[in-house]
Amino acid sequence: MVSASSIVVKVWQLSKAYRNHRAIENVSLEIRRGEIFGLIGPDGAGKSTLMKIVAGVLSFDKGTVRVFDIDLNSETSAERIKQRIGFMPQGLGLNLYADLSVEENIDFFARLRDVRGGELKRRKEKLLAMTRLDRFTDRPMKHLSGGMKQKLGLICTLIHEPELIILDEPTTGVDPVSRRDFWEILTELIHYQNITAIVSTAYLDEAERFHRLAFMYGGKVIGDGDPETLRASFPKVVIEVATQDQVEVLERLRSVFPQVNGLGGRIRVFADRTISKGSLDRIFGEIGINHFEEVEPSLEDVFAMLIEPGSSNPQLDRTRGKVVAPRLNEDLPSKGKHTFKESIPNCHGETVIEAYNLTRDFGSFRAVDNVSFEVRRGEIFGLLGANGAGKTTLIKMLTGILSPTSGEGKVAGSDIRRAGREVRERIGYVSQSFSLYQDLTVVENMRLFAGIYGISGKRASVRIEEVSEMTGLGGYEKELAKRLPMGIRQRLALACAIIHFPEILFLDEPTSGVDPLGRRRFWSILSNLVGNEKVAILITTHYMSEAEHCDRLALMHGGRIVANDSPVALKAQLRADIGELLVVKARNLQKVLGPLRSIFPNASFFGNKVHVFASDPERAKDKILETVGRDEIVEITSQDPTLEDVFVFRITQLERMERT
Repeated sequence: MVSASSIVVKVWQLSKAYRNHRAIENVSLEIRRGEIFGLIGPDGAGKSTLMKIVAGVLSFDKGTVRVFDIDLNSETSAERIKQRIGFMPQGLGLNLYADLSVEENIDFFARLRDVRGGELKRRKEKLLAMTRLDRFTDRPMKHLSGGMKQKLGLICTLIHEPELIILDEPTTGVDPVSRRDFWEILTELIHYQNITAIVSTAYLDEAERFHRLAFMYGGKVIGDGDPETLRASFPKVVIEVATQDQVEVLERLRSVFPQVNGLGGRIRVFADRTISKGSLDRIFGEIGINHFEEVEPSLEDVFAMLIEPGSSNPQLDRTRGKVVAPRLNEDLPSKGKHTFKESIPNCHGETVIEAYNLTRDFGSFRAVDNVSFEVRRGEIFGLLGANGAGKTTLIKMLTGILSPTSGEGKVAGSDIRRAGREVRERIGYVSQSFSLYQDLTVVENMRLFAGIYGISGKRASVRIEEVSEMTGLGGYEKELAKRLPMGIRQRLALACAIIHFPEILFLDEPTSGVDPLGRRRFWSILSNLVGNEKVAILITTHYMSEAEHCDRLALMHGGRIVANDSPVALKAQLRADIGELLVVKARNLQKVLGPLRSIFPNASFFGNKVHVFASDPERAKDKILETVGRDEIVEITSQDPTLEDVFVFRITQLERMERT
């Protein structure tokens, strides 16, 4: 039973509409003192609206909102809570002033909150040291990286030491190192100042860091609780299969199980809990799978299941598209026929992207520094890196948008310096902004892009029908692009990029802000293009879970490639370098925080758990129990490292070397 005094925020049957759009509907939740509460959902789920209402900066239509036992039923009552709240709106640096320095921004917000003199000096020094911005106090905000802007925004939100902080997607568009940095700072604040935090995010891998969370979709809360309870509610058994021939195995598994997802070289199968081990052995044996294992469902699995077709929420039906295998060679008219398979030689594995010492300078700034790699046909090659690492600049050189300062590159056998129409017709490109024509309908956008590549008349109509089916755009043909949900807009951008049968796809952060189900559908389409049509894909992403889909990954830092291998090999190398990943669950994390940090200074906190790496896991477990106390530890388990662990370790290691 939770006492009333421990409830900081109570929302009951809250609704808010903007004209004819219902932003949130009958939302109810409670947020307790001293916890990090997460609002999880894609763009348009209602997270920002809910946070603005709780912050007292937005009115609502019906329901009850109580903050610090004050009913927010008038502007006067909303003003009573604002000094006790810190609100950081969505968008990196949008609450900051571009031409002011780091220190000037902090001082400005301090004056607004009437924080002055010695108290301001004390708080500023503490927060600057905690965020490691103390060396950049004179730098204008506009010259900060995305992660640094995020930290400065957090300082300005915290300078008056609020009891409740409300952070709207503070890590969206920020690299994993800066994201983990942010969480470390937030965890320390929660521990030492006993503040309460409401944090929204579209990254499901961050959900593990919350004490409790609410999944939002279509303006409603569709599930809430702590991470363990939500996982326990998952109605399926998750079975993971490793296979080399993924395309064929996926097709056969989908004929038996309704829900199957490819994940890199592995396949995740969602089976009914009632199915017996003997039945699974028989089914997998008939398909030709010798080894499989049951794994714990992720919170992304839980969220995806909640919004899958068959959910009781009728608002979800409009956003569901059907994912089907592409039928790229059917029904094209014989005259001028140009099918995808006829346009490429039968040579799976042929190198189609080559970069040799590619370099690009902008004045005295080197954005890309002697980058070399190859991508083969039928391969997904991922580029990972912090904001400003050089990923987008590299793609623009390979697609002919930018000329390299030095070095060489070939795409589809042609020199990128002399890439003309012939090369452009063989590649597809989805930029971060999707490059759609907002005032054209879905069909009009596809017809326009088809015309650019010389596909018209009957051929264009057939191809538009094919691509619409492939990308699940049926039912949206007459909708304007600007009115589409984010996930559908993403699929339209992909449809326009493949309308001309490209051999190579360049995708620059194509899934940012899209819900998990939309991302899974998107990756299913990509898997079909790679597996069935041998398209080569070069993709950038900040979602580390998506990086698992890639056959190979190149990690970029400071314009250079610092690692290049398969996800499995990168994680194996991490184990060799720093050991096994241990997950420590404690009864009272605040009580054991200090002792754990004394053993593992670089321990990372995930909600009520701690992640540590140990070269000798058994000895480390004994040391933890001895130092912290056996009564305080609930369990210590081993876990496979993630690609986020790889990314953070490699980048922080390089940053330390650069500072010495």
